[in-house]
Amino acid sequence: MGILEKISEIEKEIARTQKNKATEYHLGLLKAKLAKYRAQLLEPSKSSSSKGEGFDVMKSGDARVALIGFPSVGKSTFLSLITSTASEAASYEFTTLTCIPGVIEYKGANIQLLDLPGIIEGAAQGKGRGRQVIAVARTADVVIMMLDATKGEVQRSLLEKELGSVGIRLNKHKPNIYFKPKKGGGISFNSTVTLTQCSEKLVQLILHEYKIFNAEVLFREDCSPDEFIDVIMGNRVYMPCLYVYNKIDQISMEEVDRLARKPDSVVISCGMKLNLDYLLETLWEHLALTCIYTKKRGQRPDFTDAIILRKGASVEHVCHRIHRSLASQFKAPAPSTARSGWA
Repeated sequence: MGILEKISEIEKEIARTQKNKATEYHLGLLKAKLAKYRAQLLEPSKSSSSKGEGFDVMKSGDARVALIGFPSVGKSTFLSLITSTASEAASYEFTTLTCIPGVIEYKGANIQLLDLPGIIEGAAQGKGRGRQVIAVARTADVVIMMLDATKGEVQRSLLEKELGSVGIRLNKHKPNIYFKPKKGGGISFNSTVTLTQCSEKLVQLILHEYKIFNAEVLFREDCSPDEFIDVIMGNRVYMPCLYVYNKIDQISMEEVDRLARKPDSVVISCGMKLNLDYLLETLWEHLALTCIYTKKRGQRPDFTDAIILRKGASVEHVCHRIHRSLASQFKAPAPSTARSGWA
């Protein structure tokens, strides 16, 4: 039985198993096996002598955004509208067969936008060049999931499933679990919160499935078995995702209002060029970029050339962007000597 058949059998077993206290250990083991087989599926084949054609492009600009979606949802039209890059767009599926990069110039920042070929169901198993598409998506700072507003929620759930099966976690934070394998001493398990989804026995069963018999485990939040498996695997990518519903000119106003109120969602129409400005503004917020402007002593600030940094950057990061030797020569300002009241 091949890996794909094993994955299919485990998924069917999970689907037909009732979720309750009596089956939680069985389900936990099944999920651990499923994650292990999916990781094996993503490993490059050693028997293949010829290298497959990839389409990753060099990372450039201040941030990278991956544009993914099913065929014929308007990705190429969107790229052509908000960048100076012309991507072939047509009414038939699979117009785009390779990765087409473009640059969004917004608030002084250069944001690299990658138009990836359309994903089909089963992309995580390699169908339709799905592995290459997903591999590029893992290198992005933000994923824009382009969806057809006329298709309801089907596309969104299928894409989330495909990306989730290869370790891409959308709009989620890394589980606050301390995990460290050891050479001996058995499994040390502790938690600082009350656990309702995991138990010490279940944690030990999952670790044994991965042939780990000595480790330190500390839960700092109430996490599920799936989240604990993600920590063990250590190759998960946590990134923000913006759900963009295109073709809103073909649905009712009530449906547009419902989609627009969903979290992390924006409604647009590439055909009628509707709401594209708001989409760029929302994308900027998801990227969490900050504009830093410099000024020479005695002169006004230069607002034409900004230094683009990530949110939370320090003065040291600014110094490194200006010149690598500036940080070592930088002097911190003296503490304030102002006194309250009269001087």
